Amino acid sequence: MTTGLDARRLAADAFLRISKTGVVLEVALENLPGFADLETRDRAFARAILSTSFRYLGQTQKVLDRFLSKPLEETAPPARAILITGATQLLWLETPAHAAVSASVSTAESWPQARKLKGLINAVLRRVAKDGPAIAKTLSPQDNLPDWMRQDWRKHYGPGLAARMALGILQPPPLDLTVKNPEEIDHWQSALEAERLPNNSLRLSKVGDVQSLPGFAEGAWWAQDAAATLPVQLLPVKVGDKVIDLCAAPGGKTLQLAARGAEVIAVDNSAGRLKRLRANLKRTNLNAEIVTADVRKWKPERQADHVLLDAPCSATGTLRRHPESSWIKSPDDISRFARLQRELARAASKMVHPGGSLIVCTCSLQREEGEDLARDIAKRDKTLEADPIKASELPGLEDALTPDGWVRTTPALWKESGGMDGFFIARFRKSG
Repeated sequence: MTTGLDARRLAADAFLRISKTGVVLEVALENLPGFADLETRDRAFARAILSTSFRYLGQTQKVLDRFLSKPLEETAPPARAILITGATQLLWLETPAHAAVSASVSTAESWPQARKLKGLINAVLRRVAKDGPAIAKTLSPQDNLPDWMRQDWRKHYGPGLAARMALGILQPPPLDLTVKNPEEIDHWQSALEAERLPNNSLRLSKVGDVQSLPGFAEGAWWAQDAAATLPVQLLPVKVGDKVIDLCAAPGGKTLQLAARGAEVIAVDNSAGRLKRLRANLKRTNLNAEIVTADVRKWKPERQADHVLLDAPCSATGTLRRHPESSWIKSPDDISRFARLQRELARAASKMVHPGGSLIVCTCSLQREEGEDLARDIAKRDKTLEADPIKASELPGLEDALTPDGWVRTTPALWKESGGMDGFFIARFRKSG
């Protein structure tokens, strides 16, 4: 039988691995020896410790620094991981002090590189338990962003909105569902006891096992953040239109398009990620042609009526779901993604039939991957004309419309209902 101690030890181990290698949280846990052997409750506890450690990392580090003779960054990495995951339990998860401190010391004893620092870990965490909560209350949510990201957001969005965004990403996201048949939204809203959002997504605040929810087995809906539904909703798709969904995996937008009666070709370079799309198509009884290819090299047999490019990006708009991302990404990553996005946009433009629509979107909050990307596309590709999005197309999200006719959602929107992911959307029309 596994214990809470095992969960705490594995959370510290995963934190160390993510910090060292930059692997995403779920992959770190999946590949962590012993994690799959935990009881269901302990797996959930380990995941909660780990995700919360990254979600509040900046504030937690500042609290710990008050009780260390040298900055936490200079502490041996294994001891740092134990201190952070231990302090996270004390500050943010309301774990009993004796349990969090004792488990952290036991973890240090089991790690050769941290064993000699177990006395320090014990003393510091006891002080955190006593005085840390009062210190944490004096700190800003913006402390949980790396310096480069905090400065970028303040410059691009202004201090006020940047502060609200930083607060928004501290809230773990609710579960949003897209219903396959619009005529059944009322039924599933009632059956799931869900909130209906202005974009017709259904939102559940508390969820256990998603697969056990009514409607999952029969494929009546799929999980998809409300912001991620908008690109397809903004495409003027008619039944029978040919639509190419580029960088399609894991496939929520492909399902939306297929449900609207489009003939969809879903293209992605990751065969592994496309497995999930195939499974969801089968579960929902929807159809799409799936192609495993590099979008920059692949060419369709004929141009499409519409093309949707959800370009790979830094994913800073999904920090609510992936709080580790801000700490494993850098400005160099933003520049690398920005170059890739421009290459993909050039390829996507060639796939659109004259008179057709191209939507380019990213789940990034960085201007290089959003507003700058749209301007660059308009400047360099003379075969595309801007097709400004209108407020009437965004019920309940009029504040997300920019003066240029683009959509910019942030985690500060729909705060009262649980927020939403950050997304950027620009729409173009192919001339000719």
